[in-house]
Amino acid sequence: MINLAILVAEQVGLVILLAFFLVNIPLFRRMLLNLNWRNKIGLYVIFAFFAILSNMIGVLISPSNEIIRRTLLITVPHGYSVANVRIITVTVAGIVGGPYVGGAVGLTAGGFRALQEGFSPEALFYIPSSFIIGIISGLFYDQRQQRFSPLRARNGFFIGLIMECIQMSFVLLCSPTGWTLVKFIALPMILISSIGTTVFLTIIRFFFQQELAAQAAQTRTVLNLALSTLPLFKRGFTAEAAQTAVHLIYQYTSFDAVSITDRHQILAFEGAGSDHHLVDQDLATDISLTAMNEGIVEVANTEERIGCKNPNCPLKSAVIVPLSLGDEIIGTLKLYYVQRWRLTPVEIQLGTGIGQILSTQIMLGRASYQSELLRDVEIKSLQSQVNPHFFFNAINTIMAVMRRDPKQARKLLLSLSTYFRDNLMGARETLIPLAQEYEHVQAYLTLAQARFPGKYQVTFSDYPAAALIPPFSIQVLVENALRHAFGQRKKGNRVEVTIKQCETELEITVADNGHGIDPDKLPELGKKVVASKEGSGTALQNLNKRLHGLYDPHTGLKIESSPAGTTVKMKIPYQTRKKERTEQQA
Repeated sequence: MINLAILVAEQVGLVILLAFFLVNIPLFRRMLLNLNWRNKIGLYVIFAFFAILSNMIGVLISPSNEIIRRTLLITVPHGYSVANVRIITVTVAGIVGGPYVGGAVGLTAGGFRALQEGFSPEALFYIPSSFIIGIISGLFYDQRQQRFSPLRARNGFFIGLIMECIQMSFVLLCSPTGWTLVKFIALPMILISSIGTTVFLTIIRFFFQQELAAQAAQTRTVLNLALSTLPLFKRGFTAEAAQTAVHLIYQYTSFDAVSITDRHQILAFEGAGSDHHLVDQDLATDISLTAMNEGIVEVANTEERIGCKNPNCPLKSAVIVPLSLGDEIIGTLKLYYVQRWRLTPVEIQLGTGIGQILSTQIMLGRASYQSELLRDVEIKSLQSQVNPHFFFNAINTIMAVMRRDPKQARKLLLSLSTYFRDNLMGARETLIPLAQEYEHVQAYLTLAQARFPGKYQVTFSDYPAAALIPPFSIQVLVENALRHAFGQRKKGNRVEVTIKQCETELEITVADNGHGIDPDKLPELGKKVVASKEGSGTALQNLNKRLHGLYDPHTGLKIESSPAGTTVKMKIPYQTRKKERTEQQA
């Protein structure tokens, strides 16, 4: 039995050695990080190879439990058995790829084992046993891909133990040698397989931890870039601003070359290939035109895909991110590597995040420039609602979350970008679709709830997405409720947003279950500044003025309050973009 354990341990060592090299292959890492159907097929091919190899390097055991040494087992004599680590590969395939991958690898592993005995009736049980093990192990697959966080060493050990016990049950019931074989191989097989499964999963888990560390570093990079590029585009999307931005991105990231273009030519370039990727050079690559025309992130993994005409160009892979100003694509951000394998999904996400940050900064610059020309008092008042304290609180929250959950920090950073982008877009329009307002409110709530997890519960009713409303009208009411309605109460705080279309009117109601408003202050709220410890009511006054200016003096906020909560209602005419165009044509 000890000799058998040593021989099986040698097999496990070989499989684990192959696994170590496997996780260092970029293609395999991309499969693990993005489990679409194509990558699941790739995982099946890899683990099926492992399973077949495990069958071929197994230890041959005679009917009398005598160990017979052979280099490779192409065929197995009738009545003989094989001790191998096939179950490890089937188990790991299920955990890594899910039940479909696990089941497919199990069928392949069991089928090859039966083939070794010429599909004799006594060997057919290997097919259903391996298939069942693959399916069951697939139930431990984390559909959310949370970086294998639940698969600690002890979890892998017990999963391997359970799967090998299932296999031993099939051997006991179906093998011709039954109990004679099981009592000889069960203990070393179960123990070694459990340890092997643990080590195999630990290697993969270690890889994901490295990816988490890389994502945390990249999240810090995006935050630093967001702050560093904030003042660059005050004078617009210029070549000078682009060159400074390119230099900062090249400095803060590991990309080998960085470029920013407009729709026609290169505005700035730095890094490898700068001898022939020249500023003011016309765009000549199809991939850049595709990214701008379709508004999608393009990935190039070959020189041909990049499309550079210079035969000595060192650039081998790139991610091209479109830069937008509202709904208009105005250029691209290009990030290059001189090796193909370095462009992993993590780098693609980093490039996408930087592109979104730059788009927001460009929009901020455009809005800043236009604000100098605006004379509309209400628009200026609206712009003053952007609270700098909210921005810095959000940044501090993101930096705190980044230490424990880089993926969540990345989402919060995108929500912050969405929030300020909507602020800038709203400052240029008097009416926006309800769907856009909803997106803005959700971005604000994501940031607010990240700072105070579980403190607020905000619900929305169904709403007509195309209906037009003044920008920030719902967001102001929701923010006002969150800031002033609940005091120091840490749970049970509810805000309900109800939107109804009543014939030619749209009724919007924001109700909370807070402490209510001082009855002495209530008549003045929304009409003028009200001095109090909780706030001044400036936001409600601003919204009321905009409603009066857009519609008529009778359209405004209706506020009701009691110790059980506050309800704010407004009724505005129901209109859509189509109706607006019809009225303009008339």
